[in-house]
Formats: sequence, C-alpha cells, structure tokens
Amino acid sequence: MPPSAKSVPRHIAIIMDGNGRWAKAQGLPRIRGHEKGARAARECVEGCAELKVEYLTLYAFSAENWQRPKSEVFALMKLLEKFLKEKTPELIEKNVRLQAIGRLTDLPEVCQQQLHKSIEATAKNTDGIKSLLRAIELGHIDKGMIDVEMFSKHLYTRYYPDPDLLIRTSGEMRLSNFLLWQLSYTEMYVTQKMWPDFTKKDLFAAAEEYGRRQRRYGAVE
Repeated sequence: MPPSAKSVPRHIAIIMDGNGRWAKAQGLPRIRGHEKGARAARECVEGCAELKVEYLTLYAFSAENWQRPKSEVFALMKLLEKFLKEKTPELIEKNVRLQAIGRLTDLPEVCQQQLHKSIEATAKNTDGIKSLLRAIELGHIDKGMIDVEMFSKHLYTRYYPDPDLLIRTSGEMRLSNFLLWQLSYTEMYVTQKMWPDFTKKDLFAAAEEYGRRQRRYGAVE
C-alpha cells in the first residue's frame, strides 16, 4: 500500500546503482542489467505517479561513465534511444512530463534528437557555474551580489525544487557527484537491493521511512 499523502516527498531523486553487478551475479552481460534497470525505472515512474510525487530525478549517466568500455557506452546510448522511442507515448498517456538535465551535447546526435522529440522543453546545455562566471565577466552581476539564492539560479535544476528524498540502491554510501549542491539537506535512504530488483514496493517503503523522519534543516529540535 502507498504511504499516506502527508508523508509523500515532493521531489525524489534516485541514484540507480548496481545494474552491472546484478548482471554479473546472474551470469549475464552487463547490458542485460541495464535493460532490466530500464524496466525498474518505468516501475518507479509509475509508483511516483501513484504517490502523486511532483518531481522524480533519475541519475542515468555521469560524466565518469564515459570512461567505461566503449561497447558498454554504445549499448547504453542505444538503450536510451530505444527506451525513449517506446515509452514516450506511455509517458504522455500517464501525464508525465520528461525533462533532461546535464551536459546533453555530450550525448550522440541521435540520442539528442530523440530527447528533443520526447520532452516538451529541453534543459539548457550550459554549465551553471560557467554561466555565472560569464555574467560576472560581462558586468551583469557584481561578485558582491552572489549569494546562495543567486548561485542556485545558475544550476541545471534552477527550475525545480531541491530533492526531499534521495534513494540509492546497491548499498553504496556516497553521492557519486550527483546534485551535490541540491542535496545539502535531502533525506537519504540507502537499500542493499540492486537497481534491477527495485520495485514500487521498495519506493513506497522509502517514502514511508521519509514520512517518519523529522526534517530540521540544521536547526535545533
């Protein structure tokens, strides 16, 4: 059963970890783990819709992932393209709006094209800190004006609220360079399950755990 509406976070972020290790444990090629992980992502989107979560951010591919074997990276890009082509109609049907953040121009052209077809408005392909420095150089912003609020407005996620809950699978206790600024006061939930085995029930369990916590944002109880 989904948790009560009072305990539901507005924004959930997920580090989808463990695809490769799951595949290895099954005696399968790594790409099979990524394929199973894509199905887990779909189930998670459905679960968020049931919970009426407003924002879901999935950590799909990091800058460090480009260092993986070329064959695996190529297979991942083809999987992304295939997933977008097949699932976009379903996202529309379920009233889910897809956005993409990050250095999208690093993706293969065909993936970029499919992303542009699958989202209503594409995230700007400009690094946030560089855009802030550029504004200072042009004289649009004085260095003395920079504060937390202004800094946040130059990040990829400037149009979205910071995550309330971060879920990480596979038991890893680190952020792995994911939304470091935005996760400052986010509640963390770590599960030993590998991402391909993550289900709606696991999502509901994380939301229930979130609902039992008291968020203090660094203040005294």
